[in-house]
Amino acid sequence: MSTRRGVLKPEVHFLNRGILKMQVDEFLANELARAGYGGVEIIKAPLGTRVIIKAARAGIVIGKHGKTVRDLTQRLQELFNLENPQIEVEEISVPELNARVMASRLASALQRGIHFRRAGYSVLRRIMSAGAQGAEIIISGKLTGQRAKYQKFRAGVIVKSGEPAFAFVDEAKEHVLLKPGVLGVKVRIMLPGEKMPDKVE
Repeated sequence: MSTRRGVLKPEVHFLNRGILKMQVDEFLANELARAGYGGVEIIKAPLGTRVIIKAARAGIVIGKHGKTVRDLTQRLQELFNLENPQIEVEEISVPELNARVMASRLASALQRGIHFRRAGYSVLRRIMSAGAQGAEIIISGKLTGQRAKYQKFRAGVIVKSGEPAFAFVDEAKEHVLLKPGVLGVKVRIMLPGEKMPDKVE
């Protein structure tokens, strides 16, 4: 670990990288909500910074003749001081198996005034119809009165602890501001085709 002036300690370097990714992720989530934004990866490359954007509707991210991508590239460089950002757009083949996309869609449905139970069950059915092993949706806040509570929607099998929870479960959170207050949305999806470590053949 170096302590020379001008050289960052390793833990500070990784902390800064994490903060940068969080800020870029929040910026892109606001800018690309209509595109079904599903997350971002930032990779430092010799010729610049690769920014891989995952979205359900890649065409909206790219824009007409690539205009949206060019605008995003310029803004990422100006706002976050990214060195020569190179944006790549990765289309999500099955949006229903991406927790970020489904949490965003559920938040949008609540924002449009759809009842939370109807919206929750609708999203749950779509996730399970796409082939997920299991799913859990939690909507919390002032749902029916002045006191905050939560409603849970579950189907199939979903693990919550140990290594399988990190490897096999996709999780995302969203918030939506309504007249009664802020509602929180959490979506967990147990991805299809994954085998648990304790399954023996």
